[in-house]
Amino acid sequence: MNIKKILKTILPLALGGFLVWYSLSGISLETLGTYFKEANYSYIFLGLFFGILSHLSRAYRWKFMLEPLGFKPKFTNSVLAVLVGYLVNLALPRAGEISRATVMANYEKIPFEKGFGTIVAERIADLIMMLSIVAITLFVQFDFIYELLTKNFDPSKIIIGLVILIIGFFVFTSFVKKATSGFLLKIKTFVSGLIEGVTSIFKMKNKWAFIFHTVFIWVMYVAMFWATIPAISGLEVPFGGILIGFIAGGFSIAATNGGIGLYPIAVAGALALFNIPTEPATAFGWIMWTAQTAMIIVFGGLAFLFLPIYNKDK
Repeated sequence: MNIKKILKTILPLALGGFLVWYSLSGISLETLGTYFKEANYSYIFLGLFFGILSHLSRAYRWKFMLEPLGFKPKFTNSVLAVLVGYLVNLALPRAGEISRATVMANYEKIPFEKGFGTIVAERIADLIMMLSIVAITLFVQFDFIYELLTKNFDPSKIIIGLVILIIGFFVFTSFVKKATSGFLLKIKTFVSGLIEGVTSIFKMKNKWAFIFHTVFIWVMYVAMFWATIPAISGLEVPFGGILIGFIAGGFSIAATNGGIGLYPIAVAGALALFNIPTEPATAFGWIMWTAQTAMIIVFGGLAFLFLPIYNKDK
C-alpha cells in the first residue's frame, strides 16, 4: 500500500477523532450520558424502522437497473450486498460501492464492472434527490433564509455577490465546455456522465417504479430524522429545522467516515439557527448518529456473516 492510500485511510479517521473531541468539548460526557439514559427509545426504534425500509427499498430498486443487463439476482443477496456496502463505507469512504459490486460478482455472477456501473447510476439518482431536497428547503424556508442573510449581511452586498456568482458560473461553464485536458476535463466528463445517467433513468423499462423507490428511499431518510426528534423530551424542531438539519447531517456523512464526529456538530449547528439550545441539539445529533451507525454495524455485520451461509451451494 503506497503513501497516498495510507493517507486516504488514516486522515479521515484522524479528522473524525478530532471532530469527536471538538463536539464533546461543548457538552460533558456526563450530560450526554444523561440524555442517552433518559431518551425515549420507542421513537429511536421508529426512526430505525424507517431506516430499514430505506435499505430494503434500495436493494429492491437495484433490480430495475440489473434486469436490462440480463441479470435477476435474489432479493436476499441484493439486501445483504447493500448492508455490507454500508458497513464497509464506515471504515473506508466510497469503498462500500466496490464491496457491494464484489458481493454480487461472487454470489450472483454479475460482472463487477456492470454491477459497479449500475451503482454509479444509482448514486447519480441519489445526488439528484439530495439536490431536490436542498431546493425544496430553499423554497419552503425562503423567508427564514432571506431574513437570516439580511440580518448578518448588507443586502446590497448579497445582490452584488449573487451577480458575481452568476457571471462567474457562466464564465466557468464556458471554460468547462471547451476543456480538452486537466481538471476542467474531469468536471466536463463528470457532468456529462451525470446528464447521461439522468436520461438513462427515463429510458428504463420500469422507470416509474425506479423513480418511486428513489423518492421513497429519501422520504424514509427524512422520516428517520423526523421520527427520532421526540426521543429527547422537550425538543421541538420546526419543519424547516428538520429539513436543514437533515441536509447538514447528510453532507457530514459524505464528508467523513459515516459522519463520525462531524454529524453531531453539523446537526447542532443547523438546529441552532432555530434558537434550539446547544446541549439538547448536540445530544440529539449524537443519539441520531449512534442509532444509525449501530444499525449499520449490527445489520452489516450479520449480512457479512450470513452471506456465505445463505449461498453455501455456491
